Amino acid sequence: MADDHEEPPALFDDDAETSETKTDEVADSNPFNIGDTTEITLDDGKPEPDDSSQDADKGTAEPDEEKSDLPTSAAASVDVTNLSKPSEEENQVPSKEKAEEKEAEAEAEEEETDTFDMDIKVTDPEKIGDGMSSYMVFKVSTQTTMPTFKNAETTVKRRFSDFLGLHERLNSKFLHLGRIVPPAPEKSVVGMTMVKLGKGEENTPVDFINKRRAALERYLNRVARHPTLREDPDFRQFLEADVLPRAKDTAAFSGGGLKRFVKSVGDTMFHLTTKMSESDQWFEEKQQQIETLDQQLKKLHQSIEMLFVQRKDLSSSTAAFAKSTAMLSNAEEHATLSRALSQLAEVEEKIEQLHLGQADSDFYVLAELLKDYIGLIQAVKASFNERVRAYSNWQHAQQMLTKKREALVKLELASKNEKLPQAQEEVKEWEHKVEKGEEDFGKISKLIQKEIARFEKNRVKDFREAIIKYLEAMMESQQQLIKHWEGFLPEAKAIA
Repeated sequence: MADDHEEPPALFDDDAETSETKTDEVADSNPFNIGDTTEITLDDGKPEPDDSSQDADKGTAEPDEEKSDLPTSAAASVDVTNLSKPSEEENQVPSKEKAEEKEAEAEAEEEETDTFDMDIKVTDPEKIGDGMSSYMVFKVSTQTTMPTFKNAETTVKRRFSDFLGLHERLNSKFLHLGRIVPPAPEKSVVGMTMVKLGKGEENTPVDFINKRRAALERYLNRVARHPTLREDPDFRQFLEADVLPRAKDTAAFSGGGLKRFVKSVGDTMFHLTTKMSESDQWFEEKQQQIETLDQQLKKLHQSIEMLFVQRKDLSSSTAAFAKSTAMLSNAEEHATLSRALSQLAEVEEKIEQLHLGQADSDFYVLAELLKDYIGLIQAVKASFNERVRAYSNWQHAQQMLTKKREALVKLELASKNEKLPQAQEEVKEWEHKVEKGEEDFGKISKLIQKEIARFEKNRVKDFREAIIKYLEAMMESQQQLIKHWEGFLPEAKAIA
């Protein structure tokens, strides 16, 4: 709605969509009384059906009381909800709705019958340069059957800032529409500082690099699963182009980082000062479900991380026990006992590796999945916030239309004919903005419903696959553990 609203304030990011309402200018027009919590209700802003147009269709039209002359004292009571369209436009509404329904059905059918596949691998992390100017690059390999891609298999090299740049571009294009854009992996200043200062492979933080590589791979595959995002030219360019334009302002301490921080503060203030009294039961229930899911996933993620740390500690303790047992076997004079202790040390070393494998399964299969969905839930909340923003824009347009109509009535009563054309033009302009705001609010509401349905479907599928994979890894680990102890049992019984 770039043509319908004022430019966003400097408080927001330069790349933010022009549909965002400028807080200071809204305060000047005093539609919300920014600074105090403003209650906005969906019921107040919905246009009522025009009884006169319905009666006209029946041939029993009654006088329209709204069109009677208004005295000056009654100008302030102009009903902003009386925004009914001419009967010709009303007759077009069913056809528009049918067209939208057909389009939605076609999109859903296309998703169900989608035979295209895409598999993206992020491998071979490589450090380029030395010192604080160094950076990591990853090899991104793509296999796809989609006809929009030039080749079925492509391989490119990308640095971390390229991934962040891709996310910023997708976010700026689709978030304001209500799309759920997967969040990019988080920055880690400490981890990258260790990478930059490390000299040689022995000083490179392998765990940090492996975790980042896995997170980048999951991020790209999540974007590729979205039928709209994967068709975006920027996404295709990211996977195919040999060289990308340098991503700007992606560093944590850059000007872009400061702008992102300021924008987040501005968005927070907007959400605190602008509230919607939700009358749509579906959205009310979904928002409560999302909040509950967010809290439960955070608790579960914290527990899994604690389990991961404890398994790592258990692995270290097992390794120490194996080492001590081996030293004891060397000091033992009794032959069979010494041999049994030596075998016990070997078994404990094998068990140490099993504990490490279980710890990796805890982290990469469950903990990282939970972390991804905690980030996705924030993206879901962001889409809900964009709906609130669209509604506030609509309400602002309605309030401005009321003021313009009041001003027009006053000019008519004062017989100031020279100012009437401009006032009438302003009324028409704001009527158009009200219609546009209502249309945008309806569109973003419908799109969010479809996005939530896709989110729920993918969430169930992802957790099902992760739980099965986790259980299989645990069962394999326990079977190996039993096998090792069964192999040691005859040696223990042989001690004379």
